[in-house]
Amino acid sequence: MEFSLYNSSSLRFPQNDFLPLHNRSTLGSFHTFSIKKLASKSISTCRPLIWRRLPLVRRNAQTATESNASGDKHGEDDFIVEDVPHLTHFLPDLPSYTNPLKKSQAYAIVKKTFVSPEDMVAKEIIVQKDSPRGIHFRRAGPREKVFFTPEEVRACIVTCGGLCPGINTVIREIVCGLKNMYGVDDVLGIQGGYSGFYSKNTLNLTTKVVNDIHKRGGTFLQTSRGGHDTKKIVDNIQDRGINQVYIIGGDGTQKGAAAIYKEVEKRGIKVAVAGIPKTIDNDIAVIDKSFGFDTAVEEAQRAINAAHVEAESVQNGVGIVKLMGRYSGFIAMLATLGNRDVDCCLIPESPFYLEGPGGLYEYVEQQLKENRHVLIVLAEGAGQEYVAQSMQAFQEKDASGNRLLLDVGLWLTQQIKDHFTNERKMTINMKYIDPTYMIRAIPSNASDNIYCTLLAQSAVHGAMAGFTGFTVGPVNSRHAYIPINRVTETTNTVNMTGRMWARLLASTNQPSFVNHQTLRERVDKNTIDAINNMKINST
Repeated sequence: MEFSLYNSSSLRFPQNDFLPLHNRSTLGSFHTFSIKKLASKSISTCRPLIWRRLPLVRRNAQTATESNASGDKHGEDDFIVEDVPHLTHFLPDLPSYTNPLKKSQAYAIVKKTFVSPEDMVAKEIIVQKDSPRGIHFRRAGPREKVFFTPEEVRACIVTCGGLCPGINTVIREIVCGLKNMYGVDDVLGIQGGYSGFYSKNTLNLTTKVVNDIHKRGGTFLQTSRGGHDTKKIVDNIQDRGINQVYIIGGDGTQKGAAAIYKEVEKRGIKVAVAGIPKTIDNDIAVIDKSFGFDTAVEEAQRAINAAHVEAESVQNGVGIVKLMGRYSGFIAMLATLGNRDVDCCLIPESPFYLEGPGGLYEYVEQQLKENRHVLIVLAEGAGQEYVAQSMQAFQEKDASGNRLLLDVGLWLTQQIKDHFTNERKMTINMKYIDPTYMIRAIPSNASDNIYCTLLAQSAVHGAMAGFTGFTVGPVNSRHAYIPINRVTETTNTVNMTGRMWARLLASTNQPSFVNHQTLRERVDKNTIDAINNMKINST
């Protein structure tokens, strides 16, 4: 169903910084609208403003071209905004207040203190002349009007799932952002993940308490997997008088945040729910990268360098380093590219095989003959089907619903050792390093500290401005408010036909493993053809 809104004047977003809703009961958890023309400083509504029910039908360049050919002008300048919910969607009489940043000495130097309601961030920045304008998200940042007074705010912070560098920085900057920017003194720390809402005590978080936690690894609030009971959590939120909830976690955690928002909306209570996406694997969709990723890639260099030294110091040395990457091989790929000593990188997105022409055994033997050593980096999710078959193991899941992985590092180490010892009659020296927990547990580096600060402050600005049921992150280097389901509906993976993977293949000179018959049955034919036809270079 679509609702068309006409207005002859230039559209001005109301003071609560979101577009007005008509017939709210028909809309989903977040709101998508299409604007025919976006002027340089204002959005003209001389043409219809369309609100669309989810799922959104997205137009591609081919559709746009066909539409133009048939006389339909939508394809030429279609502008889609995927918006996030606001408290006034279900509490329409909520009062607004002047943002305290208006009197801030620090922000007085900023030429434009507040983000315009019309500022949007484009999901795609590389477009063709005749392609539609595409999907946009609301730009993150402070608003001129807020919907909480500092005295009434009681915020809470919770961390869920596995560890990664930077969690403590996010916690610290949420507390400091609430206090230093908005004058909020009442912030609670929920201990032990989601179950901590109803089974553990809370901590009172002040700027003094969190002052140096960014120098430590792990999470100051402790974490856990699972334990999500939406009704119990929201009951506790109501009982404690909490009205801002900041949730730091990965895919499953963000789905839980969406469920909490839905229950809050159902009960009609004034609670802003903000998610900060976390995963060390960098597999969150839409956003440029996840916090802690840069630190992980940097720390992985120490393990790779150690394995390289060990392997090249002995006759027929084989160094194997296993890195994080359950479903996505970004850490392994970037660590390999950053190191340049790696001979082969194996990731979940690229199936590989051991025996036969073009197989891993053949390549390892070639490297041993030429260089007397070989260095392999693999992501933890690579080759899981082979390990499972070899060990006759069944796939199990943890409390968060993630697949429990078998140790592909130990398996591959044994396979290579057995092959060369028993079949090739070669003596090899295996050096296997698994730095997973060393990487996960370290503090974030300077780059990630800055990034975590921006994430935390964006979340605080959004919650104070009355947005809810949203997550934050950079889209094309600009921070935006994103509907939670957009970052949980799919997993970000390495593009096997993209330039970055081509750069890696050029760097390592490893086989692409796509010509083996068994793999040709598993890999999409178009992908194989694209890889076979790819002109690989190092630029």
